[in-house]
Amino acid sequence: MILEALQVGPLQVNCYIVGCEESREGVVIDAGGDAEEILARVGKLGLSIRYLLSTHGHFDHVGGNRAVLAATGAEFLIHERDSYFLSRAAESGRDFGVETENSPEPDRFLEDGMQLEFGSHCLEVIHTPGHSPGGCCLWCEAERVVFTGDTLFNGSIGRFDLPGGNPSLLARSIRERLYALPDDTRVCPGHGTWTTIGHERLHNPHVRGSGAAGKKE
Repeated sequence: MILEALQVGPLQVNCYIVGCEESREGVVIDAGGDAEEILARVGKLGLSIRYLLSTHGHFDHVGGNRAVLAATGAEFLIHERDSYFLSRAAESGRDFGVETENSPEPDRFLEDGMQLEFGSHCLEVIHTPGHSPGGCCLWCEAERVVFTGDTLFNGSIGRFDLPGGNPSLLARSIRERLYALPDDTRVCPGHGTWTTIGHERLHNPHVRGSGAAGKKE
């Protein structure tokens, strides 16, 4: 599997380009900005982008959506409960002193358990509310990798003081949904460096693990 990360936009969001080496079909996850850089990398990799996926709707994760969609013709998906944020991204960005633009509306909604296939690979949608109502993670079982957006970070978790945030729901999403993945699963977060489920389950100071580990084996 092709997997590359670019730090994009003023808040340095991790945008992931994921592709199938055989079919050259791919996915862009969290096009937060710097669309020209994202598209240049997609072109260099020789990928045809099937899906543009937003793990959640906050302005720093959707600022490049319009340009990426226009250039690739990809299908855009986000969870329905976060679609509210898309038309308010520019306004929200200004509240943080950041210039960005609103995102187009989605073609379809992400749903818990949905399977998104590209080439020989598949991403499973895991709804993990708490950072935002419609926050989702994207799990590739075959490659042991999960894209966690702003739900789980290396040694930290997403903030929950923004509109729609809920600390108890965030902790439950992490314990019951993410820590149930195999310990060797690579965590690719929305900001910062990668980690593993096993490391976070044992050492994350904000949410310690539960006995659910390994359930997704």
